[in-house]
Amino acid sequence: MLKIYNTLGKKLEEFKPIQPGQVSIYMCGPTVYGLLHVGNFRGPVFFNFVRNWLEHLGYHVNYTLNFTDVDDKIIKKAKEESKSTHEITEHYIEEYKIDFKSLGLRKHDHNPKVTEFMPQIVSMISELVEKKKAYITEGASSQDVNFSISDFKDYGKLSGRKPDELQAGVRIEVNEKKKSPLDFALWKSAKDGEISWPSPWGAGRPGWHIECSAMIKAVYGGPIDIHTGGLDLMFPHHENEIAQSESCAADGKF
Repeated sequence: MLKIYNTLGKKLEEFKPIQPGQVSIYMCGPTVYGLLHVGNFRGPVFFNFVRNWLEHLGYHVNYTLNFTDVDDKIIKKAKEESKSTHEITEHYIEEYKIDFKSLGLRKHDHNPKVTEFMPQIVSMISELVEKKKAYITEGASSQDVNFSISDFKDYGKLSGRKPDELQAGVRIEVNEKKKSPLDFALWKSAKDGEISWPSPWGAGRPGWHIECSAMIKAVYGGPIDIHTGGLDLMFPHHENEIAQSESCAADGKF
């Protein structure tokens, strides 16, 4: 019997994949604006072993690691080096692949890039707005879209952090356009000189958390067995992914 620690359940549990004999794994990959250090490769190294072990046990594993190629740090780096964001991200993706190969790791089945999934991201945000889990506000030049944590009753179930407690000690810059300071960005309106994409809310780019939810849905079509990541991603990233994905799921589970 294989047991793994379930962060949501806070205990070791017998591993039972959604589809017998098959395991789907998603890993939040690097934001590609610089060379990765040894800590960044902890996840890829460890879960390469996990994938190998699952295959040894007879499972067919479908493994995805994404590249975040849209981000404030990428835009900043591109401006500093007078290059396009595409030049920056493609360069560091290639550097990542060189280091990855030198560690003797096996390739993943999928390496989606955020910029390749804009239609799916926009579609998922539209669905959240339609279901009244997200709301629109005026942005810098078009509109912003934020997720409303008060409209997701289980918010905080992964990290164990209660919204009321978080708001009491929040140190987030006040944004009067948000219903709550903890509401997070799904779509950011375009700023002058920044890369952007068209959307129903005007030109802009996605927030960090919606990217992974949309890519998981696009690659796998539904729930996955294992979502990897360090403790630093549990809150807010994975917490927010749960809120988005379950809000879009027909049965409220993803």
